[in-house]
Amino acid sequence: MDFAFDARTEELRARLLAFMDEYVYPAEPIEHEQRAQLASPWDTPAIFDELKAEARRQGLWNLFLPDAEHGAGLTNLQYAPLAEITGRSPHLAPTALNCAAPDTGNMEVLAQFGTDEQKKQWLEPLLAGEIRSAFAMTEPEVASSDATNIRTRIERDGDDYIINGRKWYISGAMNPDCRIFIVMGKTDPEADVRRQQSMILVPRDTPGLEVRRAMQVYGYEDHAHGGHAEVVFTDVRVPASNLIGEEGGGFAIAQARLGPGRIHHCMRLIGMAERAIELMCRRAVSREAFGKAIAQQGVVQNWIADARVTVEQLRLLVLKTAWLMDTVGNRGAHTEIQAIKIATPRAVVGILDKAVQVHGAGGVSQDFPLAELWAGARTLMLADGPDEVHQRSLARRELKKYV
Repeated sequence: MDFAFDARTEELRARLLAFMDEYVYPAEPIEHEQRAQLASPWDTPAIFDELKAEARRQGLWNLFLPDAEHGAGLTNLQYAPLAEITGRSPHLAPTALNCAAPDTGNMEVLAQFGTDEQKKQWLEPLLAGEIRSAFAMTEPEVASSDATNIRTRIERDGDDYIINGRKWYISGAMNPDCRIFIVMGKTDPEADVRRQQSMILVPRDTPGLEVRRAMQVYGYEDHAHGGHAEVVFTDVRVPASNLIGEEGGGFAIAQARLGPGRIHHCMRLIGMAERAIELMCRRAVSREAFGKAIAQQGVVQNWIADARVTVEQLRLLVLKTAWLMDTVGNRGAHTEIQAIKIATPRAVVGILDKAVQVHGAGGVSQDFPLAELWAGARTLMLADGPDEVHQRSLARRELKKYV
């Protein structure tokens, strides 16, 4: 068993670490300053264009996509440590490298299931970073942890489909550069429960598509993902050629999309935890309380030690999962994908919580990234399926061995 990264991964890690030090971390305060001066909170600060241009110049672009025709051609195991590095600055680095959700998942869907025409019209500009996109699946009226509950209707009408429904927490929808929505809805309510849904492409400027309001996440706007929105579809008409794949294939496409998405989130979460440990240690050695450095307090030492042990465990499990996805496919790695989806956000929330505690009032302020990182990590206990759904499925798989 070899735990070393291969030569290409090591070379990309070195370049990416240098890119983070030279460009991304210094850009964090600039991004906040520029955003405060924008006419709309959803406009993109100019620093992003600078970072994207530099990332492209250095060949740090579309690293997430294993398809060599469209992406960097990296395996999941090669991409994992790179995604971890970007997770240290999750509001800047993934976007700078064109590796930010929801665009990553949408590009994967188009690359795998899109027609040549759909790829030319939407995938190519997404790969070039010229436009952004949104993914419309979650609904407020139903328990969206069960995707078969979706009520949005996609009905055939001659050469068109007509869409009616209400969605919320639609990632990417508030970004003014968002040009296309991938929408999941029901085309046949009478079919088998997992063959009722389909996915369809809806351009943002289509009549009847209303972005009603922005949805906050623990009080944050979450600009990194293009915000989240409540979106209403009222008699939205698009050509039948906008259907992705076949009618009834939406559930399977969603599963194919969410598999890589879940592991990408976990990779970045480990980077968030590493940033938290670094900040916690720097704070602990630089502050005094009751006559001695905080770092000399036994409870703080325990927090730091436990955080390091936890991160090392999580990283090994995530790397194993990435390796399995590469060798036996997403289906063969199903148990491990669920395991990291359950374990990683929960553990990283705990590490961030201790880092906040070490920082005192500063930990909940805008002067440190911890509060926003905590909100993002806590949200991932819900996103891509709540923990309890994954626990239920994983437990059933374990119990099958004994029934």
